[in-house]
Amino acid sequence: MIILINQNQAARYISICIAHCGTLAALPILVAWVTNNVGGHTKRAVAVSFVSAVGQIGGVLVPQIYVNVSDLWWNIDETSQEIIFELHVKTTGWIGLGISRAGGMAGADIALGWVDQTGTAYIQDRYAYNHSRPIIDDGEANWIVLQGREVNGWTAIQFKRKFDTCDPMDVPIMSGTNNLIFAYGLVDPDLSQPNNDITYHGSRRGSRTLPLRSYSNPPSTSEFATLDSVEFRLNNFVVPSEDTIYYCEVFKTPTNFITKRHAIAYEIFIDPANLDIVHHLLMFECDPTVNFNGTMLPQGLCDQMDNEVEKCMVNTALGWAVGGDFIVEYPEQAGYPLGANFSVGYYMIQMHYNNPQRLSNRVDASGIRFFLGNTLRQYDLGYLTLGTTANAMSLAIPPNIEQFNVDSYCPMEATENIPESGITVFGAFPHAHLQGRSIWTKLIRNGMPTDYLFNAQSFDFNYQFGNTLPKPIQLYPGDAFYTRCVYNTMNKNIITLGGESTKEEMCLHFFSYYPRMPDLSVCLNLMTPQSWNALINDSSIPFNQSNLIRWLLQRQWTTALATKWQEFYNNALRIVVYGQVTYIELMLATLPPRLQDVEPDKCTKQVNPEPGNAASKTNHTIRQTVFILAITIFLELKIFFEKIQ
Repeated sequence: MIILINQNQAARYISICIAHCGTLAALPILVAWVTNNVGGHTKRAVAVSFVSAVGQIGGVLVPQIYVNVSDLWWNIDETSQEIIFELHVKTTGWIGLGISRAGGMAGADIALGWVDQTGTAYIQDRYAYNHSRPIIDDGEANWIVLQGREVNGWTAIQFKRKFDTCDPMDVPIMSGTNNLIFAYGLVDPDLSQPNNDITYHGSRRGSRTLPLRSYSNPPSTSEFATLDSVEFRLNNFVVPSEDTIYYCEVFKTPTNFITKRHAIAYEIFIDPANLDIVHHLLMFECDPTVNFNGTMLPQGLCDQMDNEVEKCMVNTALGWAVGGDFIVEYPEQAGYPLGANFSVGYYMIQMHYNNPQRLSNRVDASGIRFFLGNTLRQYDLGYLTLGTTANAMSLAIPPNIEQFNVDSYCPMEATENIPESGITVFGAFPHAHLQGRSIWTKLIRNGMPTDYLFNAQSFDFNYQFGNTLPKPIQLYPGDAFYTRCVYNTMNKNIITLGGESTKEEMCLHFFSYYPRMPDLSVCLNLMTPQSWNALINDSSIPFNQSNLIRWLLQRQWTTALATKWQEFYNNALRIVVYGQVTYIELMLATLPPRLQDVEPDKCTKQVNPEPGNAASKTNHTIRQTVFILAITIFLELKIFFEKIQ
């Protein structure tokens, strides 16, 4: 009862400890009672399992009691190749933030900080060899404390680090996605102990995948309040109580704008009541030649209207997925074209609802609002989609595999119509489903990889960000692209096929660029029927998609078969599908020979001048004063709002 009704954190914490002691002490007695009083082996086994499970509920409840305990801000300086973090945690003990290669503690580069009783802030550079206490880095300390303070039970510390320190005990901060881990303790480290002993964090920990160097803070809608806008919203679609639903609705281009306008930003509307079931929203441009009945525009379940909207399923206009930002601003050089004299007359919104609990009585009016600039920008922007098609001919991923690679290749023949002056890629949006772990695309120029277009080396299904490239990349005629999606199926015992359901998989990499090209919006791969026939090696099975799926589901998976499967994916002949909605071309291709990897940036040390002049000291004092004032105001407001909730 103390835990549930008492708002004093100390009382709640002590109560949890007492409750755990009581639960653990009582468990043997309960198990003994069940054993003696429940008859029959089956009933007794079920009863013992139930009692044991109830005894473990505390591990689920404790993290729910201690919610809203940490906040993280960061700032990127590409010129100095530095990142500044500011971490706030609701504790007066130590706090830690780590960069991890694999997403766990092992191999993580950790900044561990605290503020002592004199108000002095500290940061230690530590490294975790495994899941034990991280050691202090025996080389150079590359996490640098800037300032910190404790206010009303919160610890706030600001610290920085170079993107790449050339230190083998540090993890580089990549231009794609990064795995972050955090934890905190209830007391400061004991500096009198070897390695400055820190208390074990227990369940006070967490992790997130974040695009640290490619994330842009979304603007406020108030910045666009005076602009004209165009809105496309669903017509109160009643979501069926089914596991996976794809809903499509076609919209006509607004005719109240006589000339072409440029959208300079857009806002995604997801009905708050449906955030738990909306997986993604895609907007497509329909073929300029298509002409629908203006009063009866197509709408309904996508798979029931394929023929009707097949010319609205290629050119992407924008995309949003779970975890993404709800408002996005385009770069100042380009805008998305809309209006009466733009070639696209119709658009289609595709909604994916992931409803595993089969919830009913959900009505959705999600949609998009474009904010239109008052003047045209220099360029129209466009989208290019790379990867594979979403079906069994492209994706058939064995179960119980820690890493399975699916590669696709967009050859130079597909890009020969890129303008001689080139196009500028400024954004990336990788997309996969639950088994996806990593997605990257390499730029191949003159037969050699020169750069990553984007490297989401740590992909998280729950946080699918639109990424702004730290440095825009130029593409030219004859460039080729190599895309890889990496999957982990250790939690599955059946094959995972390509498809639209969340339980199926996709491998897509969307890129936004300018100026817009009229004849290239997709370049996707799928395996040829001949490749599959050679693998099946049974002439009695006529090849079609249904027979392929049936054959795949009948496989008995072994380690040897999974190894053979990866070899098949590495070497099979592919069909390359490329072009845009009005004209799609097909060609055959194999993956290029194993290419030399992208040359990594050489790590160089930069020696910073020693501080000491009056100007630097004055600037530091000003920064520290502003920091302390900002932290104090922030924490006081946080406590105020907690009290009035």
